[in-house]
Amino acid sequence: MKRQYLFVALFILSVFAALEPAGVAAATPGAAKLDRTILPIIEPDYPPIKELDARKAKAPPRFEVKAPKGAPNVVIVLIDDMGFGTANAFGGPVAMPTMDRLAQEGLRYNNFHTTALCSPTRQALKTGRNHHTANTGSIMETATAFPGDTAVLPNSVAPVAEILRLNGYSTGAFGKWHETAPWEISVSGPFARWPTLQGFDKFYGFLGGETNEWSPLIYDGVTKVQPPHDPNYHFTTDMTNQAIAWVRYQQALTPDKPFFVYYAPGATHAPHHVPKEWADRYKGKFDQGWDKQREETLRRQIELGVVPAGTQLAVKPEAIKDWDKLTPDEKKLFTRQAEVYAGFAEHTDHEIGRLVKAIEDLGELDNTLFIYIEGDNGASAEGGMNGMFSEMTYFNYVQETVEDQLKHLDQWGGPETYPHMAAGWAVAFDAPFAWTKQVASDFGGTRNGMVIHWPKGFKARNEVRSQFHHVIDIAPTILEAAHLPEPKVVNGTIQKPIEGVSLAYTFDDARAKDRHLTQYFEMFGNRAVYHDGWFAGTLHRAPWETENRRPLTEDIWELYDVRKDFSLSRNLAKENPQKLAEMQKLFMTEAVKYNVLPIDDRLLERLTASAVGRPDVMGGRKSLTLGEGMTGMMENVFIDVKNRSKTITAELEIPESGANGVILAQGGRFGGWCLYLKDGKPAYTYNWLGLNRYTVTAPEALPAGKSTLVFDFAYDGGGVGKGGTGALSVNGSKVAEGRIDRTQPRIFAIDETADVGIDEATPVVDSLGEGEQTRFTGKIEKVTVEVK
Repeated sequence: MKRQYLFVALFILSVFAALEPAGVAAATPGAAKLDRTILPIIEPDYPPIKELDARKAKAPPRFEVKAPKGAPNVVIVLIDDMGFGTANAFGGPVAMPTMDRLAQEGLRYNNFHTTALCSPTRQALKTGRNHHTANTGSIMETATAFPGDTAVLPNSVAPVAEILRLNGYSTGAFGKWHETAPWEISVSGPFARWPTLQGFDKFYGFLGGETNEWSPLIYDGVTKVQPPHDPNYHFTTDMTNQAIAWVRYQQALTPDKPFFVYYAPGATHAPHHVPKEWADRYKGKFDQGWDKQREETLRRQIELGVVPAGTQLAVKPEAIKDWDKLTPDEKKLFTRQAEVYAGFAEHTDHEIGRLVKAIEDLGELDNTLFIYIEGDNGASAEGGMNGMFSEMTYFNYVQETVEDQLKHLDQWGGPETYPHMAAGWAVAFDAPFAWTKQVASDFGGTRNGMVIHWPKGFKARNEVRSQFHHVIDIAPTILEAAHLPEPKVVNGTIQKPIEGVSLAYTFDDARAKDRHLTQYFEMFGNRAVYHDGWFAGTLHRAPWETENRRPLTEDIWELYDVRKDFSLSRNLAKENPQKLAEMQKLFMTEAVKYNVLPIDDRLLERLTASAVGRPDVMGGRKSLTLGEGMTGMMENVFIDVKNRSKTITAELEIPESGANGVILAQGGRFGGWCLYLKDGKPAYTYNWLGLNRYTVTAPEALPAGKSTLVFDFAYDGGGVGKGGTGALSVNGSKVAEGRIDRTQPRIFAIDETADVGIDEATPVVDSLGEGEQTRFTGKIEKVTVEVK
């Protein structure tokens, strides 16, 4: 190991020595260009000045790094969980006029691919390397101890934002991040993999995989901020306001400095939250159901030229019922789910249009490389066969009934819900393909429409490009457009080569020969490989299934000639076993090369850190002591109280006037628990998935002065998600007891936190109010949580 570090150090020193003359010359007017292969660019070492009097001395030229002349601004818009057949620009039923306008003035890419899941796609997008090279084999919350899946981005894989920043760009990220390991998201950090140390000067958004659009968990840089208590608040509008303000400010101060904006809304990932008027635009437009919707979408896709004539619809999965066999109640629920999803998508495109207009008003749109990607994977089928009123049911293996969901139909998409749609709609919005998000072995999971707009960069307008490309190709495309080389060293670390291929060669040549010839895909055991027009893959588990279909070694592979079969509708495995064997061998070669192995085909089990060997902030501790002011603790840094007995001990001081409010809460409206005082009386509420609430309440208020309040929960055992008995004690005497019939086995919430003395974001107990209304009015000396 020491020899390796010595070699690296000697290599860097030798490169520095070779480049030093170029660095010095570059500081002189008219000299050679800066060498940008080592970042930060080396500052010249000027000879010492010997003149005593500054009036007689001449200052050396100022060293300043500027972007290459004519380098464009860059904007990446990455929509979440949107399938190929969603937006009207790609034949879908959803009006997205901003995407459509940019497509008509630019290019549509109909053979562009992602990884089939969010974190891996985002990391690959920003680094130009495969997701396993970037240690992001799956989402951050399911990382393991194996190389390729640790959730820790190596220093040798610098993101394009850092490369641009060190080359003279201003950089800003807005919206969803989901690229920081969950055990690193706390006041303790480390902050090295937070956005503002990953190349972005500005970050405004959320760090997890999703957020409540009405009540989000927002960070500005590394500081948690509270959204305004405005009944009309919506996060997509907020993040757009922030992005527009930043661009205007940056251009007002430094109009000659190009900017890079990464704009990644929470939409259209669940929860599907949108103002009602946007959802109501689609009233009745999905009454025909998902089967006819797929047919209509394919017809429009062929008319638009984004799908070849003669393409057949891939056969939908057997689990998806025929629409005409559904009950009236099922149709009523499912159509509203689609209306809300479509409204969410159009509302988001409207906000993107505001950003486009702001850039246009500044006179910068023509020289902005604007990349608009219709999804970081296919539409999500994680809603299962019925969809969900509360998406947390998915993560806890609970299937919601149609009857229960219909009770919330009038609220669907509003703050009272945390909804997802039925899987049949995901298949429809992924037309003409069969499968969806998570399925890396089908183009429904990986093929996403993309629009590129850059009037000064290419002449082509309103054309389609069909060369095979992958999300790792975005970073090298940006570097080529900005006339920047791929760096060899960034911040003192030798870089792994970029694995993507720039797609700039396609800008003005529709018939250019493909340059990205081979690409592997893998996600939770669903895996495939593409090579020179052929595609082979295997479905290991469907997104709505809780068990794998068969052991990895027994998976059944399929084979497709995608040059003749756009939708993967004709399996050639039996006709051409030799080609299939060749492709399977190629997958294993690529899997070894890029740290894909070993494959971990578990899913929700991987949410538990101890099960997979990843770091855990608590490190197996059985006790955690907290005090006032400790808020915003995400679930992965808080002590795990699930599936076990626990004791909460709060040392309180009650004023003469009495006290109310939250002592300690975890989670929120759609799952969690809370120890609190109401009307001065101690109480504990367990909110099971927003569907049932179990409360234990003391009969009398706490007296003035010091009190020790204890809540004991005796878990029944016998598996996960079981119930137990809760008891409240005051100063050593039991004052109340009650049953909690069920508990959540895997997760309380994605973006809700544990808070002392307040319940931030949405409340566990609605009757306490929200936010500041829940603040404890006494004094909390300390509160200790112990698990057994």
